[in-house]
Amino acid sequence: MTGVGYRQLWAADPGRWRAAGAAWAGLTVPVQQRVDGLGATAGRLRSGWSGAAATAAGARLGGLREELASVAPALIEADQVLAELAGRLTVAKARLAEAVRLADAAGLVVDRTGAVRADPSRVAPTERAGVAAAGATAALQDALDRAGAADRLAADRLDELARAAGSGWVSPPPPGRPAPGASPALVRAWWSGLTPAQRRWLVVREPALVGRLDGVPVAARDQANRLLLGSRRAELLAERRRLLARVPPGPVASVRLRAVAARLAGLDALVERLTASGEPRAYLLGLDPAGEGRVVVALGDPDQADRVFTYVPGTGSGLDDAPGELGRAARVLDRCAALAPGERSAAVLWLDYDAPDFLHEAASAGQARDAGPALHRFQEGLRASHEGPPARQTVLGHSYGSLVVGVAAREHGLAADALMFVGSPGVGAAHAGELGVPPGQVWASQAPDDVIRLAQPVDEFGRRALLGAAPLAAVLGWPDRTGHELWFGHDPADPGFGGRVFRSGRGGHSGYWDPGNPALDGMARVVLGR
Repeated sequence: MTGVGYRQLWAADPGRWRAAGAAWAGLTVPVQQRVDGLGATAGRLRSGWSGAAATAAGARLGGLREELASVAPALIEADQVLAELAGRLTVAKARLAEAVRLADAAGLVVDRTGAVRADPSRVAPTERAGVAAAGATAALQDALDRAGAADRLAADRLDELARAAGSGWVSPPPPGRPAPGASPALVRAWWSGLTPAQRRWLVVREPALVGRLDGVPVAARDQANRLLLGSRRAELLAERRRLLARVPPGPVASVRLRAVAARLAGLDALVERLTASGEPRAYLLGLDPAGEGRVVVALGDPDQADRVFTYVPGTGSGLDDAPGELGRAARVLDRCAALAPGERSAAVLWLDYDAPDFLHEAASAGQARDAGPALHRFQEGLRASHEGPPARQTVLGHSYGSLVVGVAAREHGLAADALMFVGSPGVGAAHAGELGVPPGQVWASQAPDDVIRLAQPVDEFGRRALLGAAPLAAVLGWPDRTGHELWFGHDPADPGFGGRVFRSGRGGHSGYWDPGNPALDGMARVVLGR
């Protein structure tokens, strides 16, 4: 359609578009089963048939297998397009409802065609009512324009997919790939020079490359990483089989078995969220099950959002508890939607670093320093791949994650308009001015009962003694110390740090996201720029 009318938008159901998209994405499972089946058939033929006919049959089966595999990115892309349409329609409907509310408050009525006029049963028309009518009319038109633009964009992308079904989903790209460590801007320029069919070829043939490249659009990274989910789970299952093969397993193997089981449970819960049809759609931007597991997931498409915040969790974080950490990001996003229903926000869980497992490991800044370059590149990638006017980007660090954010900002620079620290043991800086963001855009909060308040420094001799005898004491420091120096520098929640402080209620070290905690509203308002 060329435009969206008032009655159309009022009746539109974004949930139905989301469900339709999820249904398209769900077809990737039977498609992959057919791909695997063709591969098994070809293997059986090779083992019992030879000659020219066998070679021809094998080539034909291989071609069919590749052709079927090439459909998978298009199915995921259809889901992305329809989820994006649903998100844009949700915002447009929120703006429409707000315009109608404002008209009603001014004694005006909106008829079935979307025309705004005075309500003769309530008040007589006045000059003030005329101004209000003009404002309401403009707001209504803005909502309809947004819905129309979303409709056209979705139709164009679906038309391109339909054409590709006839002309070929994939075609080989020219040789050459971005060099290791290439800047996200160069990566984006390389990607922009490819055709849609060449991009799909890379997603199908080189998903590990596409999925990890900062600067590649979020949609393509999501497609590539979703195609890798099966192999990532297979890696964990293979690790579990190796451990079970040890008879008896022994105490170390038993501990590792429990860790693998926890990672498998975390991965399965993550897959459940990725395949859900609820709002907002989740985008998988990185996954590595090795070690404790690393994962990067976005809620909503950061490339299309007005506001984007990246959440970096702290000690003990891994694939096993990634769904819970993602839930924290979701709560901030929910508050953003409640406070600003007419704006589009996205949240990213960034757990692409080796977080400390134990308190004595958290006493060192080494893992935070190691994480700095990766977080720097990721934020640069968000800037490079974003569509339209730049989004407001906020980076939030909790606990040891606040040190990761602070060190990255100070030593490498972060593409961020604001930084937030909650439950921080220090951010590796003495003053907010060292972190490289605009003045007044460093924020912090600390609960009155957060034990991190005890994380005060000790002298070097005492630190060594404590590390050798009592790791917990080494991290928490001397509880009778006073002042504003924490383990990793000046307390960012102290006004003397030079940042701004928002209030938190009681809830300990992990209660900042609890419903009713003013810190949750504070985080959302910082993300929104309020």
